[in-house]
Amino acid sequence: MAGSPFGWIDEQERVRRGAGLVRTLRPRPSSNPLLDLASNDYLGLTRHPEITGGAADAALRWGGGATGSRLVTGTTELHAELERELAEFCGFEAALVLSSGYAANLAAVTALAPHGSLIVSDASNHASLIDGCRLARGATQVVPHADPDAVRKALDTHQGQAVVVSDSVFSVDGDAVPLAELARVAREFGAGLIVDDAHGLGVLGDGGRGAPQAAGLSGADDTVVTVTLSKSFGSQGGAVLGPARVIGHLVNTARTFIFDTGLAPAAAGAALAALRLLRREPERAERARAVASSLHELLTAEGLQAVRPDAAVVSVRAPSPEEAVRWAADCREAGLAVGCFRPPSVPDGISRLRLTARADLTDDQIAQAVRVISRKAPDSAFIARS
Repeated sequence: MAGSPFGWIDEQERVRRGAGLVRTLRPRPSSNPLLDLASNDYLGLTRHPEITGGAADAALRWGGGATGSRLVTGTTELHAELERELAEFCGFEAALVLSSGYAANLAAVTALAPHGSLIVSDASNHASLIDGCRLARGATQVVPHADPDAVRKALDTHQGQAVVVSDSVFSVDGDAVPLAELARVAREFGAGLIVDDAHGLGVLGDGGRGAPQAAGLSGADDTVVTVTLSKSFGSQGGAVLGPARVIGHLVNTARTFIFDTGLAPAAAGAALAALRLLRREPERAERARAVASSLHELLTAEGLQAVRPDAAVVSVRAPSPEEAVRWAADCREAGLAVGCFRPPSVPDGISRLRLTARADLTDDQIAQAVRVISRKAPDSAFIARS
């Protein structure tokens, strides 16, 4: 008699548990008593009354769902309005809204790297970019992290169409790629550039217009930018920004756009409300960066190994996966929610606590968070106490 077709899962579970890598879902209540440094709500907008009001108004007007793919019934006037304002805000000719940032990355990479092309991908890119490279028909060459010279060498080996793919700000350590230099290298070889600005939009650039805008790449005809609406904008969904001909090409070829249901109107309404609020209150972007810098300064003063942030993510090294899980759990028991990143989510195999700065955190809340993290840290997490 044949065994269970999924019996092999038990062995996988045993291996994960032995390595301290088991992940579990933890439903949170609607009213969360924890001080939140785990979410990606960089500007503190998820519960802002204008954003929740924008979501509610859109749902009441347009319905609970988009009702179909964007090419059938899933495109509303609201989607078009969001795309126009998002493109204008970030300085690009056109935008295309999709159901998630993940879908946006798959759309951009697969549609812009046809057979015979070369994709040069940073070793620390997000999983959605990696999956885009795997699904694209072009050949992929992975290069060392944030190394424009390595990108130059890879491009120099290829004759023909090429595209360079990179996060602007990397989600694990919060470090930024040297974007202007990366663009110069791509242009030396006539290569396109796809930048995932999920962690830059709303935090970097003039009034939160993003890392590409800060690097002088807004509106460039060789640059395509992907963003998510689920971080700084406190909503859900993703978008691709770039030249109008690129966006038109995606409408006709990107499978995660063509065959997916359109973004729910409530999410589009919330994102549009967040975008308009950020226009009025650009200081939120600067505050998010200041909170991240304060967290880094105070944590390193305690002797912890915190990576200097380039945007709103602060990474604190943990001695092992098991100690990272225990550290995060102890913080939670003390009233503080922090992220816990372990392999395979971290490409270098080093476990971390991941903190996300929020523009709405007070100085007292920052100090409280640092006290909890320091007091709950395993002894081996310290390099030297001040």
